[in-house]
Formats: sequence, C-alpha cells, structure tokens
Amino acid sequence: MTETDAADAVAGDATATTGTVEAIHIAPESGEPVAPVERVEAIAEAGLRGDRYFDDGGTFSDGTPRGITLIEAEAIEAAASDYGVDVSDGRHRRNVTTRGVALNHLVDEEFRVGDAICRGVELCEPCSYLEGLTEDGVARSLVHRGGLRATIVESGELAVGDTVAPE
Repeated sequence: MTETDAADAVAGDATATTGTVEAIHIAPESGEPVAPVERVEAIAEAGLRGDRYFDDGGTFSDGTPRGITLIEAEAIEAAASDYGVDVSDGRHRRNVTTRGVALNHLVDEEFRVGDAICRGVELCEPCSYLEGLTEDGVARSLVHRGGLRATIVESGELAVGDTVAPE
C-alpha cells in the first residue's frame, strides 16, 4: 500500500462523516507531556481550557487561535502497522483522538464535537518538532494523516464517547 493509499483509507470508509471521540489529551505547558482527560471545556476563539494553546503558551503560538487539533485513531494504528511508530496514548500531541470520521474531509467545514461547534482550518501535518518529542519516523508515518487543526466557533463541553459529526 502506498502512503497515498494509506492516507485515503485512514478512516476505513474515507468518506465517513460521523464518528466518536476516543480520547482527549491536553498539555498545560509547551513541550510538557500530554495528559488524558475524560472531558474538557472548549472555548470559542480560545481553545481547550487547560491546554498550552489556550493561553498562547504552545510552541506554535503566534497570536493565531489554535483552537483544537484532532487525529484519527485509524491513522495512529496505521502509523504503527506501516512504520512501526508508536504515537498512541497522546504521543501524537493532538487534543482529540477520533474513530470513524474522515477528518481530512472537514477542512473548511463546520462540525460538532460534543457540545462544541468547530470549523476545520487545515490539515495538521507532522513536523520535526513532533518527531523530536517522540521518535524517528513519526513525521513520515503521519504525512497526510496527521490530523486536523480547527477553530472553535461555539463553546461547549466535549467528552470521551461524544459524537463528531458535520454541523
């Protein structure tokens, strides 16, 4: 399977638009390990309360609202099976792990995560910073399947088990 085929097949059904939240991770400070939480408050134009980007403390804080990042559980599993790379348990440094939804299809779209409404901004391609915090090969293993960066349009709570669906 080529990397392109793998990226297209990440969510199983590459057109799936509804899924679930499998995990939520936040890191209070830049470079600190992420911690799992069962629920978190998403604040419009600010981010996830308690996360490093909420107070512009993240590595990539530049005044642009970072909001929320999401990654497919299927992409994490593919990185492990295709490249032998382990980015489970939040090592991917994305806030929300989903299952069953094709996140790449949500760029420029509004969608709901729990009670919050978000808008997909861009793919969250892996970078050398992520690889430096994890292991060699992470960037390559997540090309075109590193997740989605989104803004929070309407505040709300999200929790493990919540639905992710187009608005």
